Amino acid sequence: MAPWGRNGQMKRVVYILAGAVAGTAIVLLATAPGLLPLVSGAIASPSTDAAETYHQLELFGKIFEAVRNDYVEKPDDSKLIASAINGMVGGLDPHSNYLDATNYQEMQVDTSGEFGGLGMQVTMENNVVTVVSPIDDTPAAKGGILAGDIIAQVDGESTKDLPLDRVVAKLRGSVGTKVTLGITRKNEPKPIVITLTREIIKARSVSSRDEGDNVGYIRITQFNNLATDELTSAIKDLSAKIPAGQLKGYILDLRNNPGGLLDQAIGVSDAFLTRGEIVSTRGRDPGESERFVAKPGDLTNGKPLIVLINGGSASASEIVAGALQDQKRATIVGTQSFGKGSVQTIIPLGHDDGALRLTTARYYTPSGRSIQAEGITPDIVVTEDVPKDMQQQSNISEAALPRHFQAQGQEQKGSQSYVPSKPEDDKALQTALALLRGTQVNPAFPAGPEQALQH
Repeated sequence: MAPWGRNGQMKRVVYILAGAVAGTAIVLLATAPGLLPLVSGAIASPSTDAAETYHQLELFGKIFEAVRNDYVEKPDDSKLIASAINGMVGGLDPHSNYLDATNYQEMQVDTSGEFGGLGMQVTMENNVVTVVSPIDDTPAAKGGILAGDIIAQVDGESTKDLPLDRVVAKLRGSVGTKVTLGITRKNEPKPIVITLTREIIKARSVSSRDEGDNVGYIRITQFNNLATDELTSAIKDLSAKIPAGQLKGYILDLRNNPGGLLDQAIGVSDAFLTRGEIVSTRGRDPGESERFVAKPGDLTNGKPLIVLINGGSASASEIVAGALQDQKRATIVGTQSFGKGSVQTIIPLGHDDGALRLTTARYYTPSGRSIQAEGITPDIVVTEDVPKDMQQQSNISEAALPRHFQAQGQEQKGSQSYVPSKPEDDKALQTALALLRGTQVNPAFPAGPEQALQH
């Protein structure tokens, strides 16, 4: 979609981002009024504030010229401007940043669901590149990359002081090429060197299986643009395998799901709801608040539902868990979620100028909860037995990120994001199975309107 409207005026093309971490490319398309008049109006205003803004812009111009003319080596003007923009936007919060043309294009590739790479989500935490989680059945997962690993080197080059987008660009590349990572892992005395071969990363986000004894299991690893369609197919497949009269219910596993498209979070929630609010977004201008409501029709015909979450469940995952919890449609099992409650808007800047990713709103669950820096609290808390060498490496959260928006209530700084590889060792999964099979009883299950859950 072209960013220029009639008479040459820029249109603001809005992508609403519900991702857990900066650098994760997940978007929803919409349109809104132009951005440029806001800027020019501020400068032209005779107010004191506008005069001060104009003075500061003049100061920037002086510094820019001084650097161009007097720096010991001739600088690249475009890099100077990009650095200045990144400094301005990056100082706002952990999720706002400037995307140059290359990174913007990479983000769009991500959204298409197919690219050459390793298959893991990463974030910048305490100025180091940290793995949020590897994606199932990718080189990263098969090569032994773990949540919480620090990527210290890529092909022998240190990642220290490199911006996250540069590191992501180094991790990606042509299919079949190799990349060597230097990994720092807690409780490992020496760095770990792992060589991986890039593959086509197909962002298939939904998998399902018959858990036996008439229980359906569905896992969503990320909310890409096919998540709702893939969920619909998974429910149909399970319905074909398990007779409706015998099906005891579903497990929806959102653990270590870092987020994704807002419209997909709404679609996934709507698959289990027949009415009521799913989520609302509220920005600085009250007139731009939005409320999203479920449409009639539950694809599971009201079958009991358990949602699994943990410290790696973020943003879009929290929208789904919060909606199903507030609407008393599902019982939430696991540990406290990540706590990312802000919405980012991607604003294309025209031609080859890239785009601006800007935090523009907060989102709220149906009961009016903001989960920012708090997360979703499970109805039934189940912690895993984490191996000693992994106990500290994966407890990350929104509240631990620098410059994060403050919580409206008590901040929660991290919970488990470890998921055992063997189902029989997975205590959260086994609890869900026991509840659905009737071998374990808990007043929070099954969820229903008669339950007075306090959130």
